[in-house]
Amino acid sequence: MAEGTRIRCFAPVADPATARVLILGSMPGAASLDANQYYAHPRNQFWSIMGALFGAHPALPYTERLAMLTGAGLALWDVLSSCERRGSLDSAIDLRSAQANDFAAFLGRHTGIRRVLFNGALAEACFRRDVMPHVRPLDMLRLPSTSPAHAGLSAADKLLAWRTALQPSAMDVV
Repeated sequence: MAEGTRIRCFAPVADPATARVLILGSMPGAASLDANQYYAHPRNQFWSIMGALFGAHPALPYTERLAMLTGAGLALWDVLSSCERRGSLDSAIDLRSAQANDFAAFLGRHTGIRRVLFNGALAEACFRRDVMPHVRPLDMLRLPSTSPAHAGLSAADKLLAWRTALQPSAMDVV
């Protein structure tokens, strides 16, 4: 693969006192990096799903959406701290260049997190390969990617999968 541009993820969005579920992507896409916001691509369904589940609708100011998620016990981050990628797709990430975030330190500060939800397959694969051997056991579940590139499921099917994973009984995993 030809060399891409080295990109870096955002800081995590998490409240150490309330975070119970960590939602992980792989690396922000170009639209998100340009906007300096998680899931900023207008066709990404993440904020529509979070709006339906927690009131964090895409039309709200970004800071309000983040506050609603942290208030609901959710945290957001990406598995990779940096990587080389040409374009926005996960398939364009040069995995040889990928460096994982420091989850041992993060989870040490966010001790209430018991569940990790992966927003797509690459996030899960990188976490299992680069992070799992170094962190405490967690309940993990891969969900359908909210990316517009993942068109294999309808918006309704994606919402149902996310709703099931984020229902209160699922969030209180012990």
